[in-house]
Amino acid sequence: NTIMDNNDLEQNYEDFISTVSHELRTPLTSIRGFSQTMLASWDKLDDNSKKKFIKIIEEQSNRLIHLVENMLSVTKLKAGNNHLVYKSVEVNAPIEQTISIVKNQYKNHSFEFKCSENIPNIFVDKDKFQQIMTNLIENSAKYSPDNSTTKILANVENDNVVISVENLGIGIDEKDYNKIFTKFARIDNPLTRKVQGSGLGLYITKNLVEKMDGIISVKSEKMNDNSGLSKINFTVSFPIKSIEEQARIKCNQ
Repeated sequence: NTIMDNNDLEQNYEDFISTVSHELRTPLTSIRGFSQTMLASWDKLDDNSKKKFIKIIEEQSNRLIHLVENMLSVTKLKAGNNHLVYKSVEVNAPIEQTISIVKNQYKNHSFEFKCSENIPNIFVDKDKFQQIMTNLIENSAKYSPDNSTTKILANVENDNVVISVENLGIGIDEKDYNKIFTKFARIDNPLTRKVQGSGLGLYITKNLVEKMDGIISVKSEKMNDNSGLSKINFTVSFPIKSIEEQARIKCNQ
């Protein structure tokens, strides 16, 4: 058993180093390449080219920051010291803010957001809730065909606030529903092969959702239009907490 455990540990470590090295190398190569070009050819480049190159450097820097944040999140989850600060959070504003950030990165993608009227607040860590929504909405845009739409819907079902994020993409087999929430999971299909990803986002998302007493699930349904695409729906739900339940959670913080 010990030998097996050590082998598994070593394999996990090697997978981690391999994945992270690959993910770090791509944006770093871009940043270095465009910086070197600008330094070597500053006088020959027009203002538009300079702005374009700086924009690429900024985008790739943001990608690096996002990867490092995800890595830190995984480390904190593993150490069990991912401290949550609970407060009453209105779902509308963080989702709209997330959409505006992701929209900036995926300009060929559309977003529709519908929120039921008089939807109650949820009792969660606001920053972690925003991280959950960022991971789900960015994931949706990343693995969708160009010029498609992500639909986000928030409503109330059975004393839970339920948020769904739906997009079109290459379908997920039912047998892989649980697999995609595990560390380093990447479902092998033509779309995921052309998209960079560490396979950490959904693992972190599931852990954060469940830490805050929520539930996350995914469903994939084949479209009937011969496009070969599926409707993919990620759903997160958080229980509506009474004042007494909120007080108990605050006491335990």
